[in-house]
Amino acid sequence: MIGLSMSSHKQHERTQARRRALQIMYQGEILETAPLTLIDDKRLVEGTDVLDDYTLSLLEGCNDYASNIDAIIGSASENWSIDRMPLVDKSLIRLATYEMKYVSDVPISVSINEAVNLAKEFGGDDSPRFVNGVLGRIADQLEGSQDDANN
Repeated sequence: MIGLSMSSHKQHERTQARRRALQIMYQGEILETAPLTLIDDKRLVEGTDVLDDYTLSLLEGCNDYASNIDAIIGSASENWSIDRMPLVDKSLIRLATYEMKYVSDVPISVSINEAVNLAKEFGGDDSPRFVNGVLGRIADQLEGSQDDANN
């Protein structure tokens, strides 16, 4: 790519991977089908049917750690059960929580920023603020647990 450094290129690729993962997770919510099942059954909507490694790793990670991710979200979402969250917001928060907790080469601030940007693109009017608030509390919890582990 002309004009983009390797790190900018990688960031752009990961932004696109997050977008595809969100769309597949949302499709799974609508169809009440696990995202990995949609992939296996080749039931993806156009534009999400070409999957790169990072998209797959996000979807697999969200699947593998689903109960832990939902527990983290549940403890951070004040007055909102996960079942009451708008589907796009819930999918975004799950995706970012996985990345924040389990993907060591992505700074927490990048995960939050990417999720907020996707909330602006795909969510409702209140989505960016809601997603940012929940993820900010999760970041505080994760950083607090790291501090506890280091002491």
